[in-house]
This record gives sequence, structure tokens and C-alpha cells, in this order.
Amino acid sequence: MDPTALYYLLAALLVLVGLAGTVLPALPGVPLVFAGLLLAAWADGFRHVGAPTLAVLAILTAISVAVDFWATAHGAKRVGASRLAMLGAAIGTLVGLFFALPGLLLGPFLGALAGELLHRRSLRMHAVGHATKVGVGTWFGILLGIALKLALAFAMLGLFALAWWL
Repeated sequence: MDPTALYYLLAALLVLVGLAGTVLPALPGVPLVFAGLLLAAWADGFRHVGAPTLAVLAILTAISVAVDFWATAHGAKRVGASRLAMLGAAIGTLVGLFFALPGLLLGPFLGALAGELLHRRSLRMHAVGHATKVGVGTWFGILLGIALKLALAFAMLGLFALAWWL
């Protein structure tokens, strides 16, 4: 097999895994997309996609990492989450990975809920109501982050394709 074809195949695989990683929190989605695009540009000898385009793609990658942290923290802080709630959301996300899509959807919520209940050390209705609000806020923050990362990943693919064919 031609080594260049192998590089393109590996680049495509990195992009596909990266796109999956924008939704699955265990994978660094957008950085993997960038790695795939960089490999494709390198395999071509940077004839179609050069340094200016790659610099913009690198900036978009850095923005995606910042967005990931910001969206989750924003969703949690907006509803007054404690540090334990945010830790619980992270643990719930990791545990949720083992339960496919339902786990990915419920894990962060249940983790934030449990963390906030541990922080408040109370099962009174007021505490449970607040903890539920924190869980929902954290969950929406994570969903916002996923949506923004997906938008950035597809913008990167579009920019790469535009640079390749122009």
C-alpha cells in the first residue's frame, strides 16, 4: 500500500474519532480532528493547505478546549453549584461512559445531583430541589459545550475543505 494513502486513511480515522469525541467526553474531540487535518495537510506536502489555514485551525482547536471548560462551568455556576457538584458531574460523566447513550445523558446530571446533596448534607425538599436545579444546569452546560464543539469541528472541516479546493 502506498504510504501516502495510509496517511490519508489515518487522517480520516483521526477526524472520525475526533467527531465522536466531541460528543463522548472521554476523547479529546476537536484536538483529534485537528491532528487528522494536520496529518492530511502534511501527507500532501502542505501544497493545498498551508500554514495560515493550519494556524486558524489551531486557534479554533484552542477555542474548543476553552469552550468545553467554560460551558460546563457556566451551566453549573449559573445555578449555584458547589465544587462537589462539579466533581460529581465529572465522575458521573466518566461512569456514564459505561452505559452508552443513557449513561452519557444521565451520568453528569446524577453526579451533580449527588455532589450537591453531599455538599448540603441534607435531604430536605429545599436541598433536593436545589440539587436537582444544579444537576439540570450542569447537564445543560455540558450539552451547550457539545453543541459548540460540534460547530467548531464542522467549521474546521469546512475551512480545510475550502483551502484544499481553492
